[in-house]
Amino acid sequence: MKCKQCFQEISSYFDGDIDDALKQELMGHLKNCHNCQVVFDTTRTTIELYCDGKLYPLPDDVRDRLHHALERRRRSGTAS
Repeated sequence: MKCKQCFQEISSYFDGDIDDALKQELMGHLKNCHNCQVVFDTTRTTIELYCDGKLYPLPDDVRDRLHHALERRRRSGTAS
């Protein structure tokens, strides 16, 4: 399996829409390819964070910067 196919199959894996042979091939590729393993792990973590339903507060500095940026846009009339 090449990286391009691996990227395409990661979504199918997490959707549970992958046959056993392809799953084994995917897992074999992930064992030997650091870049694809990072994509796989990041995808899994993103799904887990999304599915746990918890709200995570923004750090104060990020919240302040976001608030100021939105306020500047509102004042300039740029809503997009």
